[in-house]
Amino acid sequence: MAGQVNVLVVGEGGREFAIAKKLQESPHVKQVYCAPGNVGMPTVGVQPVAIAETDFAGLIKFAKEHAVAWTFVGPEDCLVDGIVDDFAAAGLKAFGPNARAAQLEGSKDYALNFMNNYGVPTARHASYRDQTAALAEIDQFGFPLVIKENGLAGGKGVVIAQDHATAVQTVKEMFASGQARLVLEECLVGPEYSMFVLLSNGHYRILPMAQDHKRAYDSDKGPNTGGMGAYSPLPQLSAADRQAMVDQVVVPTVNGLVAGGYHYHGILYIGLIMTATGPKVIEYNVRLGDPETQVILPRLQTDLFELVDRALNDQPLPEVVEDPRASFGVVLASQGYPQKPVHGQALGKFPTAAGVEIDYANVAGSLADLRGAGGRLLMVLAQADSLAAAHDRVYDYLAALDEPECFYRTDIGAKAGL
Repeated sequence: MAGQVNVLVVGEGGREFAIAKKLQESPHVKQVYCAPGNVGMPTVGVQPVAIAETDFAGLIKFAKEHAVAWTFVGPEDCLVDGIVDDFAAAGLKAFGPNARAAQLEGSKDYALNFMNNYGVPTARHASYRDQTAALAEIDQFGFPLVIKENGLAGGKGVVIAQDHATAVQTVKEMFASGQARLVLEECLVGPEYSMFVLLSNGHYRILPMAQDHKRAYDSDKGPNTGGMGAYSPLPQLSAADRQAMVDQVVVPTVNGLVAGGYHYHGILYIGLIMTATGPKVIEYNVRLGDPETQVILPRLQTDLFELVDRALNDQPLPEVVEDPRASFGVVLASQGYPQKPVHGQALGKFPTAAGVEIDYANVAGSLADLRGAGGRLLMVLAQADSLAAAHDRVYDYLAALDEPECFYRTDIGAKAGL
């Protein structure tokens, strides 16, 4: 592509911060806009735009007025609600699946049916629209039992019930909260990994892999969250196991998308677990994950703009080249997250430190006087020649902070021997 172009990123969190930052680094890019963005984005040259991510008409109008070459959609809600379809109807390109394909994340039942249809290995499961039927079959899958809300839940709609009584209570609570359907699954055992596949209608490239940490507290205790930290690469994952994931999961998934006529142009996240009998899929997401994005994009030496631009235009995809250095990040969250996070606490100004970066997320105010805006506030990141060195930089930085109404996990990377 000749000359420089403008691009738009939709979203406001740490994931979108990382995407916008990476795109702004490309020599092909003149300006990255992010709607609505956050107050930290100007630190990496990205311009926030005061348009809600749900205001599709406003986003389309902005893209046309600012000669946006294409739009990268971050949040799953927008994708499920059809933002890509609306952009296409307006003659604009948006990177992400259409509403039909986004059902792979929007409905657990839909995704499981897709896996069944196209031979993608996953857990034994069944879905239920009726509480009585679900309660009657609770004991069919053994304990612990995985119980999932069918729809979008921001990474939090999963309960692992250790016994029959807890399972009964959880099923009743989910239906009472208005769930029209839920899924019961056997609990798979093994290490979990995050694989991100960039797709262009049957052609694909695999981005650097990462490991997320979903539980709120150390030693994988507490409720599920959107993710409390991540790192890449994965020293504990053998080349043979990674190849098995590609052969047994990625290939049938991509073939299924082609066979099903999905015309998928976007990112597909595959949450994987390496069981004693091989890799199995825990879930699909139809976008990049948060916080994995913040650690995998720094390791992507291939120009992200070129990857996305070629994917959207059905051109041959460049090879993915990974930086051999390690990337490590820990989330700083508001006290009470994920159930009742504190809002509005004074954070002040975060100090600069050599070898450490901050990807901002749920913060308000100004960089000189930040306030918390709930949930996961930011991620402290480091890149180094070894995971251990990156780990130490991040935790040394966090240990020097005085943020009493915040918390973070102290054991990110333990499964990699850190």
